[in-house]
Amino acid sequence: MTALGTTDDGFTLDGAPFRMISGALHYFRVHPEHWEDRMRKAKWMGLNTVDTYVPWNLHEPQRGVVRVDAELDLPRFVGLAQEHGLHVLLRPGPYICAEWEGGGLPSWLLAEPDVRLRSTDPRFLDAVESYFAQLWPSLLDTLASRGGPVLAVQVENEYGAHGDDAEYLRRLVDLLRGNGVDVPLFTCDQPGDLARGGLPDVLRTVTFGSRATEALAALREHQPTGPLMCSEFWNGWFDEWGGHHVTRPAADAAATLDEMLTAGASVNFYMFHGGTNFGFTNGANDKGTYRPTVTSYDYDSPLSEAGDPTPKYHAFREVIAKHAPVPPGEPPAAGPKLAVPEVLLTDSAPLLGSAGVLGAAEQDGHPFTMEELGRGTGFVLYETTVEHAGPALLDVTAFGDRVQVFLAGVPVGVLERERHEHVLALTVPHPGAALALLVENQGRVNYGPAVHDRKGITGPVLLDGVELGDWTSTALPLDDLADLRFTPTSGPPVGPAFHRGVVHVDTPADTFLSLDGWTKGNAWVNGFHLGRYWSRGPQRTLYVPAPVLRPGANEITVLELHSTRRPAVALRAEPDLGPTER
Repeated sequence: MTALGTTDDGFTLDGAPFRMISGALHYFRVHPEHWEDRMRKAKWMGLNTVDTYVPWNLHEPQRGVVRVDAELDLPRFVGLAQEHGLHVLLRPGPYICAEWEGGGLPSWLLAEPDVRLRSTDPRFLDAVESYFAQLWPSLLDTLASRGGPVLAVQVENEYGAHGDDAEYLRRLVDLLRGNGVDVPLFTCDQPGDLARGGLPDVLRTVTFGSRATEALAALREHQPTGPLMCSEFWNGWFDEWGGHHVTRPAADAAATLDEMLTAGASVNFYMFHGGTNFGFTNGANDKGTYRPTVTSYDYDSPLSEAGDPTPKYHAFREVIAKHAPVPPGEPPAAGPKLAVPEVLLTDSAPLLGSAGVLGAAEQDGHPFTMEELGRGTGFVLYETTVEHAGPALLDVTAFGDRVQVFLAGVPVGVLERERHEHVLALTVPHPGAALALLVENQGRVNYGPAVHDRKGITGPVLLDGVELGDWTSTALPLDDLADLRFTPTSGPPVGPAFHRGVVHVDTPADTFLSLDGWTKGNAWVNGFHLGRYWSRGPQRTLYVPAPVLRPGANEITVLELHSTRRPAVALRAEPDLGPTER
């Protein structure tokens, strides 16, 4: 058994002085076949520990059924870390932020109209208790107290930025201890939130990206003795649709790292390797204006989105080597990449016309929210009829997050939450015309009070001030496209459509799907959901992990919500994450 201890100014491991040099590596953002590669590279950079969040919404997508298998095999991930000589910091939430859909909180919590998330609301805590009771039995053997690599477990996540309810934090501590977690616990907060986010008998850690001396001094003010630990050293940052690709010079980040290591602190890089928000898993921010996060979570990390060492990787190793031993040997090289100049997508299938095979319709006098339909991500298609012909004003009073409007099957406009749009002028062609609203969940807010982020139509829909009724609501999670019926494309589809083509590969390798000329939508390779694309940028390619491909024929499917210049894509050897300045 291994025991993590503390002294007046640091950590001990089995009684010997120990400095934690850790890096965040999220198993859920990395293809499982790449886990070991990323761990080997963590070790060579000089890390002795890896850190991961645990996303509740992935492990319990439907209430009462907790998964810990396949791509969510957390015990396997932790075991691999131990095989590679790495300790583990585990951050199980229940809230994780992480620029992740809803901060990791399951969408089904929001089916309760007035539930108070991240609080002592019994409806929330009962759900946490049930989740922990199913999750922790599979993880107890990974704890250092039982011979595993997990040295410590985090309580909540930056709670001081959200509230100051010590009773809530205490209840979470009790739940962890009650489920057998007997290793040290810790909290993490930004310098200004340390007083609100901690407990007297739980180790406090601090999060920051710069001004290390000042941040560590704030930690020491609130925790006069014990280890100095930066539990999130923000060496890069994330990107938002419509923004630019955020980068940080390697020399600048390395200087901050040297500053904190010189001060005797332990560190956890956020991120060591960012990975990808595959599928519909990206989060969003809303500080008055809604801003969804892009698919790539490259984060300008030491390892790129494809796991290749960057200048920052080598700069950090040089700094670490000044303060701790690093492994000898040659540096890891970038992996092989695949390039195919053009892949024609020759077949197509309409989205609206395929709704019946993609989801089950429910009828009511009002539109159901996505949560009321029992779904968390994807789209909802709302349909009704309009009895009066002629010019009219459509008012979708509340929705999340983007509405495409169709009359008699023809696109007539778009409303966007981030642009604070609600009203659209249109002309109804004839009495009884079909009105369809396709609403996209672009990612639930992951930070701040707006995490109570319901999706779909969340308020009345008015036409010339009169509320429309008799709605059909169809959730379209797009988690299974097998029943789509494709036909050869004979012309530009009217409205959203799936496009499909085949690319032949001799030897699979990492590659990047280029969607130049496409507008907005999602892409899959061999049924694996790569994520979202949008011409708004900054991201212009989607990462395709090598294990997703196979020798021979590979199927590429693209859902285009608007239109494309030409139904063709390319596989590139280099990513394009967009310009670094606006």
